[in-house]
Amino acid sequence: MPPLLAGLPATLWTVPYAGARYPGSPAATAHPDLALGANCQLYAYEVLRHFGRPLPPLRSAELWTDHSATRQVSEPAPLDLLLYSPDGTAYGAHVGVWTGEDSVLHLCREVGRPAVWHPDDFAARPRYRRLVGIKRALPAA
Repeated sequence: MPPLLAGLPATLWTVPYAGARYPGSPAATAHPDLALGANCQLYAYEVLRHFGRPLPPLRSAELWTDHSATRQVSEPAPLDLLLYSPDGTAYGAHVGVWTGEDSVLHLCREVGRPAVWHPDDFAARPRYRRLVGIKRALPAA
């Protein structure tokens, strides 16, 4: 397990998948506690927030085009966001957090709880087969 994950609190290992709880959704806004669940983006943003890298509630396509809070990078570093989709487009892309050592922490419907996958695990699944790209959270201004 990548060392970065040793600093993740137990509560972030037990978050259930809930597709309707996404960044900016009424459900997540009314009850921000992730004990009620999260989608992949809300979960990834909470992981980043835990490590001092908060992001605004951007949906995947907004995240991809954002230049205020994030920047695109070509190689991942720990805590970078990886976006995956079936066709390489950012709309509706799945978001995970690079933890180092060829590992991505993410929350998906298939597993139902946070999981750590190798990039090949994403490539082997049609819904995640293409890496859209990598975004890095910028320091707060």
